[in-house]
Amino acid sequence: MSNSRRRSGRRLRYLLARAPVAAVLVAGCAPAGPAGPPRAPAPTSSAPPSAASASPSAGSASTAGFAPQVRRYSAAAGVDAQLLMAILYNESYKPHDPKLERAWQKMDPNAAFGVANMHRGTFDDTKRGRDFAGRTWEELPDDPDLAIEAAAWYLHDLAAVLPAHWPARYTRDELLALGYNAGPGSMKSFAGGATPGPVAQSYLDRLHANWDAAAEALR
Repeated sequence: MSNSRRRSGRRLRYLLARAPVAAVLVAGCAPAGPAGPPRAPAPTSSAPPSAASASPSAGSASTAGFAPQVRRYSAAAGVDAQLLMAILYNESYKPHDPKLERAWQKMDPNAAFGVANMHRGTFDDTKRGRDFAGRTWEELPDDPDLAIEAAAWYLHDLAAVLPAHWPARYTRDELLALGYNAGPGSMKSFAGGATPGPVAQSYLDRLHANWDAAAEALR
């Protein structure tokens, strides 16, 4: 192992020691409590998801501070501001410390980073033809505005491939949130009636739990 690799490893261990909860950077989405049954489908509107018994995300206080960016970028991308804010709450399950994330990027370039937890491939696909086309995925840990802008446009792109009608039991916002978590292919499968796995269902449960907090943050 090279000296630089050893130094990177020591630096990462130091950062992890200061922020033990950062282990979720590897673990992915944390499980949440069970949600109530999804609402009836609303393919032509963006009705709020149904209520859930899970608790709102622990990072609610700091996430609420992103309301101005959420309003701005959701309007530019033509997506629901409450949905975007709720997704930021969902993604606040892990610490978004720039130093920690930069160190982790060097060790695991396939992980997701920034306040919206975006993978490199998703960011690179989303930025094409957009105002932030000249920006890089490596900048996400230090630039919440960039992360939120990219998340808004990714939701826009997901909405563009969502069927006009679907027989499944999910609302438009629920399907877009599932797409944000599991990708467009899975989103279309869920719209067609497929049952989400444990990770995707956990993400949907937390969306329900964070929905009211997202609305409150945007008032």
